[in-house]
Amino acid sequence: MTAAKSENRIVRYFKEVRAEIRRVTWPTRRVATNLTLIVLSVTLAASVAMGVVDWLFAQLFALIVG
Repeated sequence: MTAAKSENRIVRYFKEVRAEIRRVTWPTRRVATNLTLIVLSVTLAASVAMGVVDWLFAQLFALIVG
């Protein structure tokens, strides 16, 4: 494969990417903000839940070993 063909394929790829991105329906700022807050809330809740479970297992382990 020659360098010209390889470069042509790369250029074509990026042109197709650009065309595809233009077709994307982007969310409004309000929707994006709401979804971000949901993700952060779920992440925080999951972190707290895992922290509680970790603490419970640590207490159980200390009770068994200690």
